[in-house]
Amino acid sequence: MPIYEYISENPEDPERSCRMCRRGFELRRAADREPLTRCLYCKNPVRKRISAVNVPKLTAPVSLSDAKKAGFTVLEKLGTGEYEKL
Repeated sequence: MPIYEYISENPEDPERSCRMCRRGFELRRAADREPLTRCLYCKNPVRKRISAVNVPKLTAPVSLSDAKKAGFTVLEKLGTGEYEKL
């Protein structure tokens, strides 16, 4: 299930939002469900916020020995449908 972030429509107005939606909150919801339109606590309008994406950075190419140390099985293609374990 994806995690969605929501924030109050009026985060600067404390009269129209609770502490939870003013700061923003995360909610795990099924992808086929409609987006949330109201705060779960104060029932004021909320909108979906674009989340930051976690992208790992590879600084160096992964070698065969690194892959083997990590527990992966390394195969080399010999021909059509034929592989040899390294």
